[in-house]
Amino acid sequence: MSASHKTAPFELLERLSAHAEPLNPLIAADDPAIAGSVVLSTCNRFEAYLDVSGGSDESRATALVAVRDALAKATGIDGSELNGSYEVTQGAKVAEHLFAVASGLESVVVGEGEIGGQVRRALGEARTQGTTTRDLERLFQRATETQKAVKNSTALGRAGRSLVRLALDLADSRIADWSTMRVLLVGTGSYAAATLAALRDHGVRDITVYSPSGREQFATKHGLSQTSHAAFPTAAATSDIVITCTSREEPVLTAATLAAGGFDGSAFVIDLGLPRNVHPDVGDVAGITLLDLETIRLHAPLEELQATDAAREIVREAASKFAGDRRRQAAQPAVVGLRKHVFEVLERELERGKNREHAEDIAEALRHFTGMLLHTPTVRAQEAAVDGRADEVFDAVETLFGIDVRPHITSAEPPAECPASSDYRAS
Repeated sequence: MSASHKTAPFELLERLSAHAEPLNPLIAADDPAIAGSVVLSTCNRFEAYLDVSGGSDESRATALVAVRDALAKATGIDGSELNGSYEVTQGAKVAEHLFAVASGLESVVVGEGEIGGQVRRALGEARTQGTTTRDLERLFQRATETQKAVKNSTALGRAGRSLVRLALDLADSRIADWSTMRVLLVGTGSYAAATLAALRDHGVRDITVYSPSGREQFATKHGLSQTSHAAFPTAAATSDIVITCTSREEPVLTAATLAAGGFDGSAFVIDLGLPRNVHPDVGDVAGITLLDLETIRLHAPLEELQATDAAREIVREAASKFAGDRRRQAAQPAVVGLRKHVFEVLERELERGKNREHAEDIAEALRHFTGMLLHTPTVRAQEAAVDGRADEVFDAVETLFGIDVRPHITSAEPPAECPASSDYRAS
């Protein structure tokens, strides 16, 4: 299930992102068919990737209900509120979607660089929470590999701009000299560091930090002055630019805050938070130009078509290879069973003749011969699996050798091309 700026209002996306309780354990606990879960939650995106056992329509439907129920518990959003605001992605399309997300192709600003790290952190959080599976690990690791290929091979990675850099570009035409600007940076998290770097690249020198949680390390580390809770209204009212990027669920800046600080002039307020860090009434204050995520998205420029097309081709090829590798693995239990059976027969015969003259040389030659003999059936089995004919491999091994290896797999059908997915997306 995918909810994004294309299908859902920002207000709903804000509420989806406001979950204090980790969602991976909630999702995995709601349905025994869900083997694993990885939640990707950023300032403008919320997705849950699920590994669903069985792969039937019924199991996928119940998994979707589990995600909605987990969201209801963590955010208070009733499932009915999501109706008409999402799409469902499953099968082979899951890999292509995640690879495109990790590469920045589905972001508000196409090619933005932060998302790759966020995808890696999402997998790390799921590992910590114990909700990953082998298939989800492979899926997310391949996504990171694809993101790096896009970054290194196309202009998209080199031209990709972060949200804050785009916001500063939008303000650039109204600012004659960035070095004279007094900037208040609200927030001290990982996104604040990217914001600080962008400001310094623009030549900003006067930067003050306000931490709603009272953290002092960020300002000390970067050699910045820091304002207190009591002085925050005055600092906000006397700054030329206020940029907010915190994880607080309630707005940290309101019209009342500016009034308390004695605002009487003009200023840019850039809100990079989701949920919003800035109350909408700030936009009604005379002299304030408010840029929030929705405004930034509307002004996001189209990237070079050539770079975007090249990036999407890399994503498609990576997704196709991932699906092929998954199908190839479908016949692995049959191949392993066949080789085990043949080598067990060989070893029994070698045991019977171990006291014969030149027994060691004969054994070595027969093991080599047996390996060579099994090479072609192994290759043919993998090729059949890639073509979607893994069942024929199991049938052939059982018919010719009397080996039933089907109990070694989780269901009578071959594994799906990639994990089933239920995801909320805000890009």
